Amino acid sequence: MSSKTPYKVLCVCLGNICRSPTAEIVLRHFCDEQQLNVLVDSAGTSNYHPGKAPDLRSQKHAFKRGYDLSTLRARQLRIQDFVEFDLILAMDFENLSNIQSLMRRAEAELGSLRAEIALMSEHDPHYTQQELPDPYYGEADGFERVLDQCESSSRAWVKVLQQQFELKV
Repeated sequence: MSSKTPYKVLCVCLGNICRSPTAEIVLRHFCDEQQLNVLVDSAGTSNYHPGKAPDLRSQKHAFKRGYDLSTLRARQLRIQDFVEFDLILAMDFENLSNIQSLMRRAEAELGSLRAEIALMSEHDPHYTQQELPDPYYGEADGFERVLDQCESSSRAWVKVLQQQFELKV
């Protein structure tokens, strides 16, 4: 990986208003903290909330921890994302399955793809292979759990990315 070309990560949930924007901002924070050349974005597998800001409850809980989600806007996962991003992180198993289905379509249409797909918690020692629960229909503790898990999983991904980058130098 050239120091000029950022490694690109896309965080994906269902609607792109709770979990994936939170994961985007948290992962970006930890990558920036370690001065990793990583660009982080987010999307949803559905097109429920195009152009909308993250859920106000997500924004409120994130802001209390120093994360600002206010400038983010929801968008849907696109076939082109599989050639533009290096890594696509699914927040849960259903979205992982939906991403894999769209990836097969992308491969059929575009041929060779760039993106690898993984679960957000893939390398997380505290939430290993656990889904990031959707807090949308729940209470405040659900949004706090999303933040806890995003912080833990993001720290784990930073370690993985640091190792990958060291191997490429």
